[in-house]
Amino acid sequence: MPRSVAVILIHWNQARPCVETIAKFRQQPEVTEIIVVDNGSRPEELDYLKTHVAGDVTLLEMGHNSGFGPGANRGWQHWLAQSGGTQWSVIAPHDAHPGDGTLAAMLDAAEGRRVGLMSADVGDGLTPEVQPFLGTIDAPSTVDKGFQPADYPHGTLLMAHRDCLAEIGLFDERYFAYCEEADLGLRAKSAHWEVGLVRGARVYNQHVNTPAPIVDYLKERNTLLLLGDHFGAKQVAFRSLLAVWQLVAGVVRPSTRADYWSGKARVYALRDAALRRWGPPPPEVFALR
Repeated sequence: MPRSVAVILIHWNQARPCVETIAKFRQQPEVTEIIVVDNGSRPEELDYLKTHVAGDVTLLEMGHNSGFGPGANRGWQHWLAQSGGTQWSVIAPHDAHPGDGTLAAMLDAAEGRRVGLMSADVGDGLTPEVQPFLGTIDAPSTVDKGFQPADYPHGTLLMAHRDCLAEIGLFDERYFAYCEEADLGLRAKSAHWEVGLVRGARVYNQHVNTPAPIVDYLKERNTLLLLGDHFGAKQVAFRSLLAVWQLVAGVVRPSTRADYWSGKARVYALRDAALRRWGPPPPEVFALR
């Protein structure tokens, strides 16, 4: 089944957008299976989802907000357990809409290559990279159309080959959300799989529903986890000092603050990285607004 794709959607409290996303993926001829992983949605959202999805959609209920990575892992585990199933799977959030022909363009780009992980094009003209002293960064694209090598695929629409996941494993659940794609991409490249994105294979996703303090906390903390896992103590020390400098600068000069900036969340992130506390954000971060 070389041209068949299983789609795994990670859902949390956005049932109507999720139903719309399912309809969008149904329009892609390559889709043979849709799996929805519910990350502990409110009862009314889960009920709406159950009422409006057809019987051929597999719904897996986590029972709690496990995070994007663990939710994706549950879907992957279900997919990988099916012997003789599709060779390709897609991971996407509940509101990511593929453009016309997106999956076909991605499969075309992988022909004749040892591609393990690739993502669709969000249209920003940038390429995901990992800088050993800074973490995840965006570099200008060098390809106008087709396969663009990258350090990792972004999670807006991530396509993974069955054999790659069987070799390198799934998302590291310590990340909970953010930077887990970078860790997976670096592991795939170390195992000599090609990693990249497919320029021109569009996906549309304009919403970030996660509160800013949680985003800032996870990005700061998980960047230090990523650098420690793949590069070493010197890189972690440098990035920690940079994070402290950015924190002070953001307090003194608000104009220097990046998107989703939260001073308290960054303090908690540095604390927990130093204490090697991973997984879900602690209650004090969820309490920030």
